[in-house]
This record gives sequence, structure tokens and C-alpha cells, in this order.
Amino acid sequence: MTAPAVHRAGDRSWIVDCLPGTVRAVADGAVTDGWDAWVTDVVPAAATVLVVARPGTRMAALRRHLRTLALGAPDVTATVTDAGTPVPPARTVEVGVRYDGADLPAVADRLGTTPAGVARAHAAATHQVGFFGFAPGFAYLDGLPDALRLPRLSTPRPRVEAGVVAIAGNQTVVYPGGTPGGWHQIGTTTAVLWDVDATPPNRLGLGDRVRFVEVPA
Repeated sequence: MTAPAVHRAGDRSWIVDCLPGTVRAVADGAVTDGWDAWVTDVVPAAATVLVVARPGTRMAALRRHLRTLALGAPDVTATVTDAGTPVPPARTVEVGVRYDGADLPAVADRLGTTPAGVARAHAAATHQVGFFGFAPGFAYLDGLPDALRLPRLSTPRPRVEAGVVAIAGNQTVVYPGGTPGGWHQIGTTTAVLWDVDATPPNRLGLGDRVRFVEVPA
């Protein structure tokens, strides 16, 4: 992509194509400068941001705001923008995990290592919230080491319980519970990352870093 683009999505929404590393900044900026009064929802994805407006919003003006924002959005993987303005640092959240997942032995076998080797490599990596999707509280964490990358299961499980830690492709997820799942289950955690009674319900935010800390099984 040479420049960000803004596409119409229905009668009250725009989808912004973002440059690498700028999704978080675009999502945050979509509700600045008074636009929070006109925007009802902002949904970041892997490389796009969906912005939903209230009825009566000046859609052409919102598009101009979003395009200007996308063109100037800082790469949040950096600590300072080209203009020298500090970018708010992402948080680091530690999640204790027992590497006791149902698929761990099979994963180790396919990767030519041991269950302990999988655990060490996974815990040593720095993971980062790339986007949310699929179900409420379902955070896609980038940063899985190349040595642990596998395609998804050919047949998904019909239901995965809350706290299951699983991998596929270049990502890790912690299942919020009650959803189907086709990822390789390598562990479990008692950490609650999605709680509908909490404010906010998500413990993780876009761009947050996650460290998985091994605890005894």
C-alpha cells in the first residue's frame, strides 16, 4: 500500500486502510477533536479500522478527518514520532500460564522439539495485541516465534473453555470461553482477560504487550 485509503461501509461507516504499525493511532484519533460526539463505535482489525458514525453525522467531513489522521498517524511500534512527539507507551501485561494444553505433545512432535521446548520458546517471546475480533474479548497476539508456527487445526473444536492458551500461524490467543476454536492448545491460565462485569471488560488493549510466565502445572 502506497497511501492509506478510506472506503465507505454502509450508510454510516468508513473503513480506513492503515499503514503498518498505525492501527492503534488511527483508532485512538478517530474519536479526538470533538469526533467522539459523532462516532458510536471504532473497531480496529489487523490492518484496518472501522469507524461507525451516528445518524446525522457529516460523513464527508468524517472521511476527511480519517484520511488526514491516517496519513499522519505515527507508528506505535516506535517510541517517538518523526516530529519528536512521544507516543504513549503500550502496557506490558504478565499472564501466568500452565503449559498443559491438550495439543502440547502433538505440537512438540510436529515441531521436532519437546513440550518443555515449546513452553520455553513461547514464554521467551514478546507478544503484542494486534487486534480484536471473532468474539468479545478475543485478542489476537502477534509475535509467535517462527519455530512455533503451525497452521490451524483441520477440524475446529466445537467449544473451547475460558483461559485456554493456543497458537496458530504467527499468533497466540487466550480464549474468552464458549466459542469454537481451531487453534493448537498449548496451555491454560487462570487470568481473566474478559469480564463483562468489569469496566472496561477487556483487560488487554490494542498495542499492549503480553508476557506469558510459566507456572507449575
